[in-house]
Amino acid sequence: MTRATGVGSMPGTTDADHAEATRVVLGELPELPHVPEVPGRGVTAAMTGRGLAVVEGLGADLQPAGWRLTDASGIDHRRARSLLAQDLDTVEELAQDHQGAFKTQVCGPWTLAATVERPRGDKVLADHGARRELAQALAEGTRTHLADLGRRLPGVDRWIVQVDEPALASVVAGQVPTASGFGRHRSVDLPEASAHLEWLVAAIADAGGEAWVHSCAPRTPWSLVAGTGAHGLSADLDMLGPADLDTFAEALESGRTAALGVVPSTEPATEPSEARTTERVQRWLDMLGLDPDGVGEHLVVTPTCGLAGASASWAGRAVRLSATVARNL
Repeated sequence: MTRATGVGSMPGTTDADHAEATRVVLGELPELPHVPEVPGRGVTAAMTGRGLAVVEGLGADLQPAGWRLTDASGIDHRRARSLLAQDLDTVEELAQDHQGAFKTQVCGPWTLAATVERPRGDKVLADHGARRELAQALAEGTRTHLADLGRRLPGVDRWIVQVDEPALASVVAGQVPTASGFGRHRSVDLPEASAHLEWLVAAIADAGGEAWVHSCAPRTPWSLVAGTGAHGLSADLDMLGPADLDTFAEALESGRTAALGVVPSTEPATEPSEARTTERVQRWLDMLGLDPDGVGEHLVVTPTCGLAGASASWAGRAVRLSATVARNL
């Protein structure tokens, strides 16, 4: 059966909004709920801060220019970790009786390297050793994170970890700005780009989880991502080029997952209909020469990206529409 899930983020600015987002996710996406993120609460709840909250063995602090690695955790890093634990307390309370699959999200190693500064300044991306250390610390921290989730929700028999890599395309294309803003960091060699993702994918598998890689950015190197051993590929359907079709077809044919973002993440001028959205997915499958019945649960329907920028009403509608399209398929 085709399922639906969310990408991760939901609208809101308070802890009460996070609790409400958790209720919406559990109520509307019972087949594959996810741990909601509410980045509107500030930098400690946003993707980079949340990623650093998972990282193990490295300190960080919030500077005027953004997050920076430090010898010891600063107050904002400690707040990010405390907020993550608080959010997981909420999920544990509201999802205690959940049985089946559940999804969580972590910021990927290359997006962290492109958004976090090293101690001496400029991005971690500029330092081969620093980006290696950060990727390995993220992999180790994700193991611990999965173990914590498993203790909190013992009824979950399948943990999916979505690795968010919106910056991966810019990293491999040499498009990440330097600290001055006048230059660009050198592109990362594809073998190294793959290796850092492979460490995280392997850590997730070793901890009993299933790794999906998500990006809603254009020109994401999906063939590279597929080669890391990731079990799922998650993308905005509008961002997939002709060259990506074979990669996604091979993933589905080999029993891996393709999560397709087909529901707008912000309210459109004209509300999409269930029938047209369903037909769009069916046409895409026809292009691949695949049948919805044949791909079954390996096909997942999602919004195009996170819903943090949506209104609360549209976020609920987008989640429900995703679930309806999955049932139609």
